[in-house]
Amino acid sequence: MEKGTVRRLQIEESIFRQQGANTSLNYVTRVLFCGPHFSDFQNFTREYLKDYPMVQVDDIPLENVSAMIGDYDICVVKNFEMNSDVISRAKNMKLIMQFGVGLDGANTLLKVMRRGVCCNYVTRVLFCGPHFPDSQNFTREYLKDYPMVQVDDIPLENVSAMIDDYDICVVKNFEMNSDVISRAKNMKLIMQFGVGLDGIDINSATKQGIKVAKIPSGETGNAASCAEMAIYLILALLRKQHQMEIAVKHKRLGEPVGDTLFGKIVLIMGFGNIGVHLAKRLRPFDVKIIATKRCWPNSVLDSTKGLCIGINGSYYNYDDLIDERGSHDDILKFASKVDIVVSCLPMTTETIGIVNNDFISAMKKGALLINIGRGGVLDYEAVYNNLKLGHLGGLGIDVAWTEPFDPLNPILQLPNVIITPHVAGVTQSSFRYMAK
Repeated sequence: MEKGTVRRLQIEESIFRQQGANTSLNYVTRVLFCGPHFSDFQNFTREYLKDYPMVQVDDIPLENVSAMIGDYDICVVKNFEMNSDVISRAKNMKLIMQFGVGLDGANTLLKVMRRGVCCNYVTRVLFCGPHFPDSQNFTREYLKDYPMVQVDDIPLENVSAMIDDYDICVVKNFEMNSDVISRAKNMKLIMQFGVGLDGIDINSATKQGIKVAKIPSGETGNAASCAEMAIYLILALLRKQHQMEIAVKHKRLGEPVGDTLFGKIVLIMGFGNIGVHLAKRLRPFDVKIIATKRCWPNSVLDSTKGLCIGINGSYYNYDDLIDERGSHDDILKFASKVDIVVSCLPMTTETIGIVNNDFISAMKKGALLINIGRGGVLDYEAVYNNLKLGHLGGLGIDVAWTEPFDPLNPILQLPNVIITPHVAGVTQSSFRYMAK
């Protein structure tokens, strides 16, 4: 038996769940082999799929196929007669496959199913828009040996009109609202190439029977990449990057006088995967770290020693990573004692605009503000006004209020503001892992 045959089965829907990275829905593709005959077909298939827990291979007696076929995504018929009555019961079926070349056991209805699912089925994957181009480039690279998966990217303005032609949609920074979702008649999965699902109307997708998933940041290298970007923004503000560029241009040496990260107090707002990686990387700078989290494990709140968190196979005690912790209710209290605030918060109804005038006013005069979470977490007017007044010492952001952000926006004309084009998680290691 050729491995390629098994790989066809494996790949037809393996995109529904990324290898090595759990989706938010724990989606499992269920494959049915009909009957006990040619038993090594299913045995060899299981063997080759043993490293893919997202694919479940079952074989059941022929007499039970009609009753149970509604539970499966893919059916391998072997010598079973797949007639119109059985097909009518296959409500969740995406692919019917003959383990071999003969299709005489398949009813002719199969041949008029959408996109010729019999042996010529192509799963069409849509990447929305031109931004983050290596997401689709790396995905195409890894799928080059799988002609049954087609990866397209189209301009954002064409998505609504063309989305009906696709099985899977990778949204990136596209707003997948209820109107667009209503047009996605053939869609099986909407996926975020990353962790943020704030641009997807999950309720509308659920009502239409479309699954929604994300790629968690902890195992892909995304969180580590974002943590490194936060440190870059901190150091760039402390060392006055803009002023250094001016000094180089004018051939002036020994200026500007910057500041050091050593001995500073840093508040990490949102102690998820990114926050944990950031704390680990900040420790060698001899800083004091305060962290907030919406919900800490009870044992942490009780200051129980020994509670650990895993980072890439290594385990760290919370008390080794942070010096003080609290909830979002404590942010004003913490703001008044820190030199640097780093927001790693996702965009939710609770966090939108949470860094407002009250929060910034509570910060020390001259303190720095970093945002690598979501742009809307910061109140634009509050940030801009406090920068102009000199209360806020500097702003470093990788995410903006609208994206792409207007390069002529007044906030970017200030000398103590640094912006990067949403590239915190865009590294070779993280994007390649996510594409896989």
